[in-house]
Amino acid sequence: MAADDEHFREFVDTRYMDLLRVAYHLTGSAQDAEDLVQAALVKVIRRWRRVEDPMAYLRRVMINHHISSWRRYRVHELVTAILPERSTRDMTDAVAERHALYAAMRALSPRTRAVIVLRYVVDLPEAEVAATLSCSVGSVKSRASRGLARLRLALAADAPPSTPPSTPTSAAARPAPDGTTRMTGATP
Repeated sequence: MAADDEHFREFVDTRYMDLLRVAYHLTGSAQDAEDLVQAALVKVIRRWRRVEDPMAYLRRVMINHHISSWRRYRVHELVTAILPERSTRDMTDAVAERHALYAAMRALSPRTRAVIVLRYVVDLPEAEVAATLSCSVGSVKSRASRGLARLRLALAADAPPSTPPSTPTSAAARPAPDGTTRMTGATP
């Protein structure tokens, strides 16, 4: 029994951060993630001798526990005399950005567009993109690099211009040694 306890303690010491990362992605909260890991460890310690793959087993326990607690507490009603204001997001900027991106993507060649989509939207590794498109990995890298550069240029051209730096005018106000301000450089 003492050997099992020591083995469990070693496992928790080495894999706690991995368990916490999984729990955080499940819950979205650091505090809830810690609670979820603790609840899973309490459930698993009873069966520790029979567990063959502890990490997979703990992940499954955490997922099941999280789903059960989510089902239990998913309905939260708040009875108030005044209804809360609903906030609505203005999606016009996002729609305009998406439209500009799609227009820039359509300007790319079909092969380059395919590389960009497979590599950055579908998130495939370069080797899988190369296998899918029947080309070399170097070709995928160069097409991706050139395609991203063209997209950056196209999107920068569509961006609203920033305020240009002030240019010196022919007449400028300059302080004089006596404290008065004089216009210099102006020709009548």
